[in-house]
Amino acid sequence: MPELFALGFISSCSSVEFIPIHRDAAIFLTGDNPQWSASNGSKSFAALLDFGMGFCDVIVIMEQAQINPRSIVGAIIVVSGFAALFLLWLVYFHHASADFAGRWMFLPALNALLNGLCAIALCVGLYFIKHRNQGAHRTSMLLAFAFSSAFLVSYIANHALHGDTIFPGHGPVRTLYLSILASHIILSIVALPMVLTTFFFSLTGRFAMHRRIARFTFPIWLYVSITGVVVFVFLKAYAY
Repeated sequence: MPELFALGFISSCSSVEFIPIHRDAAIFLTGDNPQWSASNGSKSFAALLDFGMGFCDVIVIMEQAQINPRSIVGAIIVVSGFAALFLLWLVYFHHASADFAGRWMFLPALNALLNGLCAIALCVGLYFIKHRNQGAHRTSMLLAFAFSSAFLVSYIANHALHGDTIFPGHGPVRTLYLSILASHIILSIVALPMVLTTFFFSLTGRFAMHRRIARFTFPIWLYVSITGVVVFVFLKAYAY
């Protein structure tokens, strides 16, 4: 008899594969069988199965779709360029309102925390891929991306409300701080399109290209995350 293919999940959908399920078994599981539908737990189980199948649809579609990588990478570069311009305007040209002075002062610490968590997730992801645990690796890298995304939202909110913080130190300490800050800013601009491109190659199944660019993306992303914490430590010691 023909078979119906349903999604199987490993490591909380961190990796996805198709598992063949007999059509009668699929009907039984989804509650289309009258005898099973009459039971108390059928609808709940069917809803759970539908939710699980829908949870990874985006990843499956991207892996199967024939997407032109050049157009996507080009779009990523353009969007990243506009994002960088917006952040540069926000940091150096936007004037924060005095109404928010002294309020929401936890945002710099939150930014540092999110950067630190991102760095940890990146290192954990590297550990898993070195041990060929692709499912856990994907979960760790998606978690790192989530931390970086949350950091970006918090960073924009902090600068929109409070503006840029001037480092008051002098001498060698100021030189060291500005050197770290400059490298952090420059590499963060470079990291954004690289991170998005690396994820694109992974989610579309282009793993050879993913591995090739990830060798450069990983150290840059990790450096940006760590120096984000270092910049906060400097400002905490001298400015906050």
